[in-house]
Amino acid sequence: MSGPVAPLPSGRQHTLAAHGQELVVVEVGGGIRRYRAGGREVLDGYEPGSVCDGARGQPLAPWPNRLEDGSFEWRGRRLQAPLSEADARNAIHGLVRWSAWTLTGATDDTLVLGHRLHPQPGWDWTLDLEVTYSLGPAGLAVSTAATNLSREACPFGLGWHPYISAAGGSVDELRLTVPAATALRSDGRGLPAGRRPVAGTGEDFNAGRLVGADHLDVALTDLARQSDGRAVVTVEHPSGGVEPVRLWMDEPFRWVMVYTGDTLPDPDRRRRGLAVEPMTCPPNMLRSGEGMIVLEPGGRVEASWGIS
Repeated sequence: MSGPVAPLPSGRQHTLAAHGQELVVVEVGGGIRRYRAGGREVLDGYEPGSVCDGARGQPLAPWPNRLEDGSFEWRGRRLQAPLSEADARNAIHGLVRWSAWTLTGATDDTLVLGHRLHPQPGWDWTLDLEVTYSLGPAGLAVSTAATNLSREACPFGLGWHPYISAAGGSVDELRLTVPAATALRSDGRGLPAGRRPVAGTGEDFNAGRLVGADHLDVALTDLARQSDGRAVVTVEHPSGGVEPVRLWMDEPFRWVMVYTGDTLPDPDRRRRGLAVEPMTCPPNMLRSGEGMIVLEPGGRVEASWGIS
């Protein structure tokens, strides 16, 4: 007799196909497993039978990036979250990456997933999180909303972790443009250690240049924006024949992390995709307070990014 069918590691798969594009989002973490456009893999995702690695395609809430020692103080009390980056003694990328998200709505070109984040060690609040994925003629749009259901105000930050595909090659071959004036310096634990202007440094991508052999894991800010308020990061394949990928982010996303994947556990996954991560705040926001969004009871915040 055959046994029960084992569920996929990423849970239920939700597929959306419209305007020459295909999107697959998943139950575990509520993120993007695959995004194709014009027959091309735009994002470096992962296979249905694999566990998501390197946070690829995942929403990062209620904080993105690292939290020093997994602890922070809030209005007279100290909270301690589990150390999900144990070697560096940090809590990384929030609390919803491995939680189940529920499909709450769908149309021909839209999927909506939701998750309720309940109080737990290191987190005292109840948040409703909702992600709306849309496919249109211009590409993919991802809108995230967070609502505070608690009786007191809560701190909040948001990020996303897509990897733009190197089209079967290496990120070395990609030309990157980031309209940022300032870079965050980091210590050996990946925590903020000051900032500096990017001008004249290897972190200046304002004019666009090849990634080359650079090992990047840097948070950038002071983003130049277009008339619609969007900041746009452009990734091009100089060899030609492949359209540039433009990742845009609206005004709540004031930071962007660029990561070449050199520290991924699987060597075969390294430098295969370039992580371009919109963030509302820098790393360690819950300790520094920089970029912190404070949601009053019933308060709601929404932020959007997308790929064209």
